[in-house]
Amino acid sequence: MSTALIIFAKAPVAGFAKTRLIPALGAQGAAALAHKLLDHTVAHALAAGFDQVQLCVTPDANHPAFQRLASQSRRKLQLSLQGVGDLGQRMDRALTDALHYHARAILIGTDAPDLDTCTLQAAAQALVDHDAVFVPALDGGYAMVGLTRAQPDLFTDMRWSTAQVMNESRIRARRIGLRWKELDPVADVDEPSDLVHVPTGWLP
Repeated sequence: MSTALIIFAKAPVAGFAKTRLIPALGAQGAAALAHKLLDHTVAHALAAGFDQVQLCVTPDANHPAFQRLASQSRRKLQLSLQGVGDLGQRMDRALTDALHYHARAILIGTDAPDLDTCTLQAAAQALVDHDAVFVPALDGGYAMVGLTRAQPDLFTDMRWSTAQVMNESRIRARRIGLRWKELDPVADVDEPSDLVHVPTGWLP
């Protein structure tokens, strides 16, 4: 069974990436952390051995960080654009497109440094006998979703960036009859209070 891994990422530009961390780190500091999170996520993704790893970016693929990662991966990392729409529409579209070519598709962001190679591999394994897999986030959202077929009902009209996202996803998954597995929760780094979860040495 082939598996695609999709990484959603914003260009690590000051004032655009990790804006909720600006009060603690400043615009440049928040962008620098976003850059570290991006590099860390891509490294673990490439090490996990997926059939395809796609870096799905916004607002465009021209940022030097994206170009460098694609070049260093020796074409193992494919660049694509998130396109228009709210977060749910963009996630649904990326997963649906990947599932046209692969039996399993997993989507992650770059905000959870504990989302390591072993967790990514465990998620792919979970999709062998489940319809979906999630890695819940400690803030009530989720850091990963994986599917074996398109499920637009999981993404339509969701109130993103709230503490109810994972619980609402469970309700929807149950309603549409999905068999899903949840792996151990991880911390997202979104707010200044989350900086305790940043690996040692990453912050000034």
